[in-house]
Amino acid sequence: MPSEAARADLEIGKKAGEKEENMAKKRGSGEAVYRVVDVVGTSPVSWEDAAKRAVSTASGTLRDLRIAEVLQMDMKVDKGKVVAFRTRVALSFKYTPE
Repeated sequence: MPSEAARADLEIGKKAGEKEENMAKKRGSGEAVYRVVDVVGTSPVSWEDAAKRAVSTASGTLRDLRIAEVLQMDMKVDKGKVVAFRTRVALSFKYTPE
């Protein structure tokens, strides 16, 4: 059962028009387990492109990606000019023990 503070946060979210979502849904008789890792993408174009590159690159080795959450954005500056956009992304994927 959620704590009183967690229930208050849910109520605030509902009042703000946000709908409540489960991070993982049950399928069949078992429950899924998800793992979260942080990756950083870079781009000379934009933060959005940097985030897309992070997800695209990670999808080459991580299977069943589910959610990508932008955690932080920054820029690399050289001689007063922006030379790269960097986006830190938390990726969740279904955990399957080997």
